[in-house]
Amino acid sequence: MNNNPELSIVMPCLNEAETLAICITKAKSFLDLNQVSGEIIIADNGSTDSSIAISKAHNVTIINVEQKGYGSALKAGIDVANGKYIIMGDADDSYDFSNLMPYLSELRKGNDLVMGNRFKGGIEKDAMPFLHKYLGNPVLSFIGRLFFKIKIGDFHCGLRGFSKNGYNKMNLQTSGMEFASEMVVKSKLNNLSIVEVPTKLHKDGRTRAPHLKTWSDGWRHLRFLMLYAPNWLFLYPGILLGLAGLVLSILLIINPIKIAGLTLDVHTLLYASAFLLVGFQFMIFYGLTKIFAVENELLPKSNRYRKLFKFINLEKGLVIGFVLVCLGLFLSLKSLSIWQTKDFGSLDTSTTLRYVIPATTSLQLGIQTILFSFFFSVLGLKK
Repeated sequence: MNNNPELSIVMPCLNEAETLAICITKAKSFLDLNQVSGEIIIADNGSTDSSIAISKAHNVTIINVEQKGYGSALKAGIDVANGKYIIMGDADDSYDFSNLMPYLSELRKGNDLVMGNRFKGGIEKDAMPFLHKYLGNPVLSFIGRLFFKIKIGDFHCGLRGFSKNGYNKMNLQTSGMEFASEMVVKSKLNNLSIVEVPTKLHKDGRTRAPHLKTWSDGWRHLRFLMLYAPNWLFLYPGILLGLAGLVLSILLIINPIKIAGLTLDVHTLLYASAFLLVGFQFMIFYGLTKIFAVENELLPKSNRYRKLFKFINLEKGLVIGFVLVCLGLFLSLKSLSIWQTKDFGSLDTSTTLRYVIPATTSLQLGIQTILFSFFFSVLGLKK
C-alpha cells in the first residue's frame, strides 16, 4: 500500500463482525496475488459490535460516518479514497473480493463504471430472496433500462467499480439504498461509459437479518427512478391525456358522436375538457421539475435543456396565455349573446355548453400558462 494506490476497495459496514474479517482477507489476497497497488477502506456507519476492532486488527483505513444510510457510508469512504479506481462492495461475504480482476481490467480499459451482473454470474440457492430475484430486481432494472436507455441487466448489484474521475462527475446526492440506482443513472446522464461483468452472488455469512428492507427500499429505488425521469412521470402521460382531450373536444364541439346506438354529447365534452386540462398540468409539472432538478444540480444540463430555454420564455408564455384568455372571453360573450336571444330564460344545454365548456377551458389554460411562465422564469433566474 502507498499514498497513490491504483485501486481503493471500499466496504460500507454496520455491525458486520461475522463476515468483515473474511472480506478484508479476500481483498488483501486479491491485491497481493495480482500485485495491485491498493488500499482497503471500511466506512463504518455506527457499528456497536466488534467491527471497528476487527478493522483495526487488519490494519485497514477506518472512516467513522455519523450520517446514517448506505449511500452516506459509501460517499464518505469514496471521498477519502486515494485510488485512481474504486471498487465498492458489501461486507457480508456475498461477493468474492478475491475475484476483482474482471472489474479492474475493464477500468484499465478506460470504462467509467463497471457493474456486476448477478443474473449472468449466478445466484447461489437462498442468496437472494424470491421477491428480489423474480420481481424486485428484474422490474426495477427493466424500468431503469426503459427510462434511461441503459443496457445493463442488474441495476442493483452491490459489487461495482468506477474511476475516481468518473465518480466526481456523477455528483451523487442520495444517502440511502437508492444510492446504487443514482450512480447508474447519473453515469448515463453524464455520458460516462458503462459495462457489466458476470458476478456470482453467494449466500451471505450473517446470522442476523439484512439491513435491506424489501418494500420500503424497493419503493425508494422506484421513486428515485421516477423523479429522475420527469419525461416518463409527467411529460408522456401529459401528452397522451392532452391529445386525447383535445381531439375528443374538437369532435364533440362540432357534433355529438354516435357509436353503435350510444350518443356522446356535451357531458362527454366536459370530461374531454378535463382530460385536456389535466394533461396540460402534467406537462407544466414536467417543465418545472426539469428546471428545478437541473438548476439544483440533481440532473446535468443537456442540449435539450438549453433548447427548452430558447423555446420557452416569459414573453412567449404571456402572449400565448393572453390569447387563450381572450379566446375564452370571446366564447363566454358568445354564450351570453345566445342566452340574451332567449331573454335570459331556459337554454338548450346541448347548444350552449358547446360554447361554455370551451370558454372555461380556454380561460383556465390561459391563466395556467401565464402563471407557469412567471414561475418558470423565477426558477431559471440563475441562468
